[in-house]
Amino acid sequence: MNKNPTFILDANVFIEASMHYYSFDIAPRFWDSLIEFNERGRVFSIDRVKNELDKGNNTLSNWADNHFTQAFISTDQEEVFIYYRKVMNWVQNQSQYRNEAKADFAKGADGWVISYSMLKGFTVVTHEKPAPFAKKKVPIPNVCGNFNVPIMNTFQMLTSLGVQFT
Repeated sequence: MNKNPTFILDANVFIEASMHYYSFDIAPRFWDSLIEFNERGRVFSIDRVKNELDKGNNTLSNWADNHFTQAFISTDQEEVFIYYRKVMNWVQNQSQYRNEAKADFAKGADGWVISYSMLKGFTVVTHEKPAPFAKKKVPIPNVCGNFNVPIMNTFQMLTSLGVQFT
């Protein structure tokens, strides 16, 4: 595994942190660390995750607009589309997933997060867990595993970055 990986964050990293353990009022250092490590070129997300956050129209979406907007990279690149087609073809060819799960996966940002990570060699940060027998959802770790894309959760990323809340 890359000793100094670059991370790309799934929407659930932002959403779960803001709603639970790193809410803005009790853990501002978490949010500052995301900004800091984005400025250092280590933490990013993508435009399609930003679109999902914007649906909330809340403190999180305001923070993303006012403090992290530069960190949401555009996926409107031919190279990303090439990887996205590979990801979507793989998902569509997996008989274990229900058609509704495949359709939901195609509508969301997850496939794009994985595709961008494949292109750039980034590590995906998500709170989803591998689910080898999943049928109703296409879990990010299942897809990443197929394409050898490294994954971590928020806490593993923070440890890797050496973040301390003091």
